[in-house]
Amino acid sequence: MKEKISILEKVGYGFGDAGCNIVGGAVFLFLNFYYTDIYGLNATTVAAIWLGVRVIEAISDPFIGYIADRTHTRWGKFRPYILFFAFPYALFSVLMFTVPNLNYTGKAIYAFITYLMMSVTYSLVNIPYCSLGSVISSNNSERVSCQSFRFMGVGIATLILTLSLLPLVNFFGHGDKAKGYHDAIILLTSVGLVMFILCFSLVRERIRPVTPTKDSIVKDYRDILKNDQWLRLLLVTFLNVLPGFIRMASIMYFLTWVIHASEIFTTLFLSVGVMGMTLGSALAKPLSDYFCKLKIFYWVSLFMTGLSLLIYFIPADRHYLMLFGYFILNVVHQIAQPINWSIMADIDDYGEYKSGKRLTGINFSCNLLALKLGLALSGSLVSGVLAFVGYDAHQPSQNAHAQLSMVMLFTVIPALGYLLTAISVKLLKVDRRAMKEISYRLTKRRVSSAQVRNVEPENNIIPRK
Repeated sequence: MKEKISILEKVGYGFGDAGCNIVGGAVFLFLNFYYTDIYGLNATTVAAIWLGVRVIEAISDPFIGYIADRTHTRWGKFRPYILFFAFPYALFSVLMFTVPNLNYTGKAIYAFITYLMMSVTYSLVNIPYCSLGSVISSNNSERVSCQSFRFMGVGIATLILTLSLLPLVNFFGHGDKAKGYHDAIILLTSVGLVMFILCFSLVRERIRPVTPTKDSIVKDYRDILKNDQWLRLLLVTFLNVLPGFIRMASIMYFLTWVIHASEIFTTLFLSVGVMGMTLGSALAKPLSDYFCKLKIFYWVSLFMTGLSLLIYFIPADRHYLMLFGYFILNVVHQIAQPINWSIMADIDDYGEYKSGKRLTGINFSCNLLALKLGLALSGSLVSGVLAFVGYDAHQPSQNAHAQLSMVMLFTVIPALGYLLTAISVKLLKVDRRAMKEISYRLTKRRVSSAQVRNVEPENNIIPRK
């Protein structure tokens, strides 16, 4: 199949996750630190908030995927969610970075509610958005390309965030960091809203299942469990996001208390890391054109295991050597991310091939839930470890155990996550050869179905082997 997607549409698809991450990146990089050092919660409370929100989302996220699979509008199944839930997501993001005039208990409850509502509205945008990547094209190379543009969009948005957030905090706050964060997030979410509108406008849905889904949610889950690769992919997704999220949740503590970085060097460090991520995202497509995606994923994970351990031995006062190591770390780490998400679309095809039923929304909602569980576990792990070793944000320096823990959270513990990821990738069987055959057979089915219904197949795709 020679189906091609225009560069403009790929850029439009990238705008969707850029809109999510221009604020979502603040959650990954700054929220733990914001809650403990600015908002005023202790690390134990923050860990409880992370876990509590994820428990609720374990119910809500799969239901969102179920509803998305049954949505039928003139704009498609998934695109309308990006448009209609963009503003609620932006609103709750701003409220999350607002410090209320309440006592400690009231502030903890407010933090829980606003973080929960931000997470739910994020899901209402992001689950359909992620599912959209599976129905833009049936061409395997184009899918990886779309995901590369998506993660380059994430990189650009996160670069905007890292370059601008701390300067904006100072500019708006005039010494009041709580006010500075609040006003800075308002500005950044406004940019994100524009990105969502562009994504909705530029992207199209092309793939439709031969048999529309009309069964109950229980029946859908029974059917998707018949896809023997689906549960394996959930494990891969969960393990793959853990090391990156643990490192991101600990990075502000590492820079502040171990390296003793200035605000300028902190901005530089974060920004150089994002540049590395953007480069890594761009490398995923050309690499996957020549090598099997599963092999790339496996070897990248093994390489990251060794590199993370190596960075542990860089002295804390060798700032620019640390910066170089962090740049390479992000380049290689990010190569695997578009591949991980394109494999989700492959699993979608595999499930439709095996059962005749396409469950895109449930597939991607559960993978996003696995990602969020990784986010919750990483945030709780960082907060829990710091609470255990006696971290106190109000002290001028931290004890030796706390500093060692920050170094371990930044290097050694992520290395273990990468090793487990490499092992789990070996469980997947949707390699290049298998997916070529599955794609051919599915396209043949769709053409036959279109002929039976006396309509043209989508994009006039004629199967070629």
